[in-house]
Amino acid sequence: MARGLTLDSGALIAADKNVRRFWAVWHRRVDRTTIVTVPAVVLAQTSRGNSRSTLIARVVNASIVEVLDARRARAIGELLARSRTSDIIDAAVVTGAADRGDAILTSDPKDLRHLVDAVGAAGRTVSIIPI
Repeated sequence: MARGLTLDSGALIAADKNVRRFWAVWHRRVDRTTIVTVPAVVLAQTSRGNSRSTLIARVVNASIVEVLDARRARAIGELLARSRTSDIIDAAVVTGAADRGDAILTSDPKDLRHLVDAVGAAGRTVSIIPI
């Protein structure tokens, strides 16, 4: 099993929509004291000024928010080049998860596949948990 769990934007949106599969995975992982990470770029992508989203706030408050610093930004750019893709947020999710040995919780595993394959070619393993 992966050491931790990284959430992408689709996972936070699923939490906000109260999707049963999200909460089943969430409770199973959190009950095992799994460390959950939300990349700051994911939080930015899903924040729309809706202060009513208590479900997203609950998830974020129980998670570590991963900052985007210069080192990580370069690693994201390198992954984008290797994977020949252009989605910075997806690359941030995969880069961070690969660095930590996390699984990724996502509503769209196809979007992440090229990126996960590219980190796999570099010798790191990232698993995807679809919602």
